[in-house]
Amino acid sequence: MRWLLFPLLSLLLAGWSSADQRQTVEAYQLENGMGVLFKPTREKGHVSIRLIVGVGFSDFSCHDRQLPHLMEHLFFSGLDGGDEADLEARMQALGGQWNAYTSEGDTAFVVESPAATQRQVLDLLLEAITRTRLDARKIASAKQVLVREDGGHYSHLQRWLDHQNVSRAGQEQLAVELGLACAERAPLEHLNQAQLDRVRKDWYVPSNMTLIIVGDLDPRLPVYLGRTYGALVDHDTPERRELPEMKGSAERQRTLTTRLFGESMVLHWIFPEPGDADGASLDLLQAYLNDALYTELRVRRELSYGPWSERSAWANQGFLSLNADIERDDQDATLKALHGVVDRIRHDGLDPARFSRIQRVARAQLAWSTPGNATLADYYWGALGDFDDGRFPDEDKRLAKVSLPQVNTLAQRLFKDDGYLRIEKPLLDDDAIYPLAAVAALLIAVLLGLALWRRRG
Repeated sequence: MRWLLFPLLSLLLAGWSSADQRQTVEAYQLENGMGVLFKPTREKGHVSIRLIVGVGFSDFSCHDRQLPHLMEHLFFSGLDGGDEADLEARMQALGGQWNAYTSEGDTAFVVESPAATQRQVLDLLLEAITRTRLDARKIASAKQVLVREDGGHYSHLQRWLDHQNVSRAGQEQLAVELGLACAERAPLEHLNQAQLDRVRKDWYVPSNMTLIIVGDLDPRLPVYLGRTYGALVDHDTPERRELPEMKGSAERQRTLTTRLFGESMVLHWIFPEPGDADGASLDLLQAYLNDALYTELRVRRELSYGPWSERSAWANQGFLSLNADIERDDQDATLKALHGVVDRIRHDGLDPARFSRIQRVARAQLAWSTPGNATLADYYWGALGDFDDGRFPDEDKRLAKVSLPQVNTLAQRLFKDDGYLRIEKPLLDDDAIYPLAAVAALLIAVLLGLALWRRRG
């Protein structure tokens, strides 16, 4: 057990010396390859636990991509003959709460626990992952939950609309057109126990897991984890699937139907990000665009209450979009205003004073914002890919290094072409209700008249 002494000593000292430094953590591997990350904080009486498993939707074909999501739900289906409610009662008896999420790249178990019962909560999490028994009833019940989460039964009409490229949200629709996302909802009916058993056997192995614990840490955690989670048997995981590359062409402008009637609509002007773009530069450019959209579309032109910019990713391709929720009659004016924002950047670059202000406030937010245990744990979860040499990136230094010429060059590359416009709006405006109602009333009157005429005849 000598190998545990250094993590344990570092853990105890960290509680006093580096609790306020977000980038500094205690990290090591158990003997079976499982990653462990500790962060003591001054928030007493509570710990946040994140168990990250490296398996997600993108590890499976479009036909089978719901397998990891279904497996995640089944881990909460009950232990030792009990059901989901019995398992939840056990967690509540320990004072904890939990949930889980499946994304493109991983499955995360999110747990909040009192400090006094953190080891018992970790015991229950380990039991759920290793001892949950699958059967046809549990699988059928979990499938129904997934159907409800996806918005209900996938009808033939919805499938037809998806293939007409008119029913999805703007960013997802573009990703489908560019070959980066699946063209229709993944089916569930064919998924079976043998496939689920294979998911657990192949992917739920210690070298494919990282355990993050933040808060009022029990000093005995290193020894405890070595004895419990360290007893899991490791083996190699399957080869990861190659993520699709952006291919083919997409229409530069497309209107997407959201409902039958309505006066509001949403514009998405979407630009693919350069593959080698610096993350800090993109963050500051996005913040700059948020400020520019707020100034132009809300304050000066009163076209949109909450315009925003957004970064999203599909497969290996990132996108940055300019978005605005507007009234139907304001579409042309809003497009003109959006083009004005982008054209000024194309021709003149970013305004130096505004960029300096945006950079300054972004750095200041790091200083005055004090994240709690849960926020810290989620940050470490999202930043695992940037963890290097025992530290996470220093966000303040990362932002401070970005120069105005660097962001101007990025903006020129981002806005080098016209991007893709996706317009989400109802099929008809509200004023169309009245003539349609009149036509319907006239048709009913004609049909009634014909019926009476035939009866008299």
